Amino acid sequence: MVDNVENSPEEDRHSSRRLRLQTLVRLRWLAVGGQAVTVFIVAFWLKFPLPLVACAVLIAALAAVNFYLMIRYPPTHRLYPGAAFALLGFDLLQLCALLFITGGLANPFAALVCVPVIISFASQPIRFSTVLILVAMVCITILAFSPFPLPWFDGVEINVHTVMQFGVWCSIASTMAFAAFYAYRVSMEASQLADALAATELVLQREKHLSQLDGLAAAAAHELGTPLATISVVAKEMERELKDDDRFREDVQLLRSQSERCRDILRRLATLSAEGEAHLRRLPLSSMMEEIVAPHREFGIKLELIEKSPRKGEPVTDRNAGIMYGLGNLIENAVDYARDRVTVTVEHDPKKVRITVEDDGEGYSSDILTRIGEPYVTKRQREDRAGGLGLGLFIAKTLLERSGASLVFENRMPETAGARVRVEWPRMLIDVNSTK
Repeated sequence: MVDNVENSPEEDRHSSRRLRLQTLVRLRWLAVGGQAVTVFIVAFWLKFPLPLVACAVLIAALAAVNFYLMIRYPPTHRLYPGAAFALLGFDLLQLCALLFITGGLANPFAALVCVPVIISFASQPIRFSTVLILVAMVCITILAFSPFPLPWFDGVEINVHTVMQFGVWCSIASTMAFAAFYAYRVSMEASQLADALAATELVLQREKHLSQLDGLAAAAAHELGTPLATISVVAKEMERELKDDDRFREDVQLLRSQSERCRDILRRLATLSAEGEAHLRRLPLSSMMEEIVAPHREFGIKLELIEKSPRKGEPVTDRNAGIMYGLGNLIENAVDYARDRVTVTVEHDPKKVRITVEDDGEGYSSDILTRIGEPYVTKRQREDRAGGLGLGLFIAKTLLERSGASLVFENRMPETAGARVRVEWPRMLIDVNSTK
């Protein structure tokens, strides 16, 4: 019943949203207990006339299927969409059958029909959930024509007017549709956000890895120094012993010269790491911006870096991979969509550090501005460029906000076309010389 079935590429991408069987089993035991207690109270405490045997059979069927699933599959088993649809469909039909023989839509528990549908929209692909909600609509329509009376006191029959029946039907249908849509949207946004944050972490790890390569080079220089020194000593001994032997003299001299060359290379690496460690870890704001801007100057767009504040007393920042990647992504985006010019303006005072990236392109469309920074929202559209997934801007925004920055995305004034991004930090967050 819950065996694996082939699923679509879209479902493979969202396999993390598969419903765990143990979760469904627990919910079903709760349903079994609730149904059993309700039937017991109605039949034996309130003493209402009730088709007790039929109710018991339906509840027992749900319990039997649940018990089979519990012993057949491990608790960590995750349901493929087809299997989850089958189980939720069974739950829906069992509940509707129980309602059908106990008054149909006149039963106050008729609204529980919404529960399997909401679970499906919160955890399953839309095509399966759509079929399930259509089945639920058919079921509540059939419930409206149930010939069985609502269990009530002996001699008293409750007749629900047709208009009231229709009102209850509309109430359940609208509640089910609204709750299902809401659950689907919330679930999809949570899933997209989780995927986007995972991509952000991968990017940040890659940037940190690249920034740590200098340490790896220093370690290699240290480890290789001893064997190369041994090779050099042995080469000198061989050169002294074989200096009169024309057969090996040139080879030994070559061996010695190459070992010395290797030692010089390793010595430079070690010196670079020891003397430049502070430079590699910390750098002035102007140097950091030059380093970020440099890779984007060779694309036919004039890229101008403007420093409004004097360099004297400028902030000194740690080499933060997240900040450098985030700012680089914003500049890359500006270069991609600019016509001729991109301007990066840097300014700072004792309290704030602000970086503004402006381009002379078409700017952001109104619908993008309202959703900018969300995962899977493309930055801008241009006829000569294919749209991406929209993750780049989300990752940049997330990394910069993690460093304490606030971002403002806007279009420039109407007389000056283009987009503008302002990134601003409290100076104490990024200046290592500030008193925190």
